[in-house]
Amino acid sequence: MSARTELDLPPPSAEALAVSGTLAGRISDAIAAAGGVIPFRQYMAMALYEPGLGYYSAGAAKFGAAGDFVTAPEISGLFGACLARQAAQLLGDLGGGVLEFGAGSGRLAHDLLIELERLGALPDAYLILEVSADLRERQRQLLGGLPPELTGRVRWLDALPDEFAGVALANEVLDAMPVALLRKEAPHAWSELHVGLAAGGFCWKAMPLAADAALAKYIGGVEREYGLLPAGYTTEVCVDLRPWFEALSAVMTCGAALIIDYGYSRREYYHPDRVTGTLLCHYRHRAHADPLKYVGLQDITASVDFTAAAEAAQDASFAVAGYVTQAQFLLSLGLPDLVNERAAGDRRREVALAHQVRRLTLPAEMGERFKVLALLRGVETGLLGLRAGNLLHRL
Repeated sequence: MSARTELDLPPPSAEALAVSGTLAGRISDAIAAAGGVIPFRQYMAMALYEPGLGYYSAGAAKFGAAGDFVTAPEISGLFGACLARQAAQLLGDLGGGVLEFGAGSGRLAHDLLIELERLGALPDAYLILEVSADLRERQRQLLGGLPPELTGRVRWLDALPDEFAGVALANEVLDAMPVALLRKEAPHAWSELHVGLAAGGFCWKAMPLAADAALAKYIGGVEREYGLLPAGYTTEVCVDLRPWFEALSAVMTCGAALIIDYGYSRREYYHPDRVTGTLLCHYRHRAHADPLKYVGLQDITASVDFTAAAEAAQDASFAVAGYVTQAQFLLSLGLPDLVNERAAGDRRREVALAHQVRRLTLPAEMGERFKVLALLRGVETGLLGLRAGNLLHRL
């Protein structure tokens, strides 16, 4: 996800403000019913996923130039073509289908299906687990333009299938999971930030973390391993990682899961210098740090703790095969060859593709901030995308 940091946000339309106001009222009711405060993770869940009102459930544009941010599939079809090469290797060895979580605009599914057909490696089915009715309709419109041989393989799901074999894809999914927001109050005291009501909107309320034994144990373990963090330090813990991997493991008989997202190893995530944490909001290609503003009209994300993700996956019976930067993953899958094929000697086309490659691979763009966590279940396959640059030792 790419956006520039800016505090001066353009005003929403009257229609958007009306939707936001309705959602704010629903969250206010939840706060009142809970006795005056709710955990930030509950607020974040409602802001993003409340049916018909949350950011991912309402009808505003989210992806691309007209939305709030740009994802790798929107930047270039080269991204999907590279992933198709990895999927083709796995499907050739295992058979089965593709299961994509949170397919966004549908662009990745579109590009994958086209390239998999070209490679002669179409999946038995392309399953999309999408919680947003609005995004599902947008995906239908885009994928409906594909040939019948491809559209006939696409199915939308409301929940995980009873059984799945093949390739599971989660591109920028984990960063949108609700997180607990923690703040260090004193050398040995943490609070969990909650959301309460104030004149004209929402406000922060700090509650003692001792009330949540699991969270207290987790952040205590971080400090025991890496040292005490300074007073005032704010950070996040994603409490949904473990149940998410457990649910996927319960239905996956064999195959691979590719988790692509921005984030860090635990040591980097909880670095003493990261005093304000990683929570970020995206609104009209501007990034800022106030999740209590424009509720329902902006994305709210937190970087992924890939060590925690790998541990949760391993505990759920996945084998952690690799952890690489997005740049190294795409290069290992033949990104330069794809550029040459698609440019076909056309200089203008070559320049355009080179610009896309830079955005996908340069360290200052998406190349190093985004990582790929590769997981295997019931198979032992040397993945093409892990041929170089494996960073498992850093988790």
